[in-house]
Amino acid sequence: MNAALRRIWGLMYRHLTLYRRSWPRMLELTYWPILQMCIWGFTASFLRARMGNTAIMAGAALLGGVLLWEVTLRSQMGMSISFLEEIWSRNLGHIFVSPLRPYEMLAALVGMSIIRMLLGVMPAILLAWAFYAFNLFTLGPVLVLFFANLMIMGWTVALAVVSLILRHGAGAEPLAWGVLFGLAPFSAVFYPVAVLPRAIQPFALALPTTHVFEGMRGILLDGVVRWDHLAAAFGLNLAWLAAAALLFARQFHQARVRGALVSMGE
Repeated sequence: MNAALRRIWGLMYRHLTLYRRSWPRMLELTYWPILQMCIWGFTASFLRARMGNTAIMAGAALLGGVLLWEVTLRSQMGMSISFLEEIWSRNLGHIFVSPLRPYEMLAALVGMSIIRMLLGVMPAILLAWAFYAFNLFTLGPVLVLFFANLMIMGWTVALAVVSLILRHGAGAEPLAWGVLFGLAPFSAVFYPVAVLPRAIQPFALALPTTHVFEGMRGILLDGVVRWDHLAAAFGLNLAWLAAAALLFARQFHQARVRGALVSMGE
């Protein structure tokens, strides 16, 4: 293993150790995805009981939307919270006294984000199958592409949030919990873009998540894989991720010049 990989694994191991020794942290990973799945699952069951078979596909779209949205949310929160852990422990300055490079820290945060996402979302997916007979894996191999796009979108938002925290300090920390929720109404999680006001639709279509959820409904409701939406999601993700990476690089450099890496968290 080369030096860069050892440094990345070392930072990941530090965070994994925190979860290994704290059952409340482990519980927090699965609590919200399972809670959301139960709420919307009961809603889907109610609709099916009142409306019969006509509501079956609507219920599937609701549960699919909930579970896939949790992929985005857990990916974003996993990266943001792992970064905030370094601030709360006043460790940010210490790790950059070491040979750790910024891109290696980001790689470690991405790795932790994937682990946290899988630990949080997989139990909810299994319970959706056990409780409501909804199997997300019926979407087929394209589900891997959905997951990839949603995780990249989560990392993009997390990078933007981390950049704002580097710029504004602790005052920007609440953004780690709120920014992605603000994008949910425009991401067409539970409804098609067509129901949004016409003036808002261009903004919604500029979000990669919107194209993923449109593609999901295409499979569940029409049995068609919308490759055009998947291509749009990947293209938009690349553009937004590049912009977020540039913002992070700029804010990290300025934070280092100001000495904020050492004082942040105090």
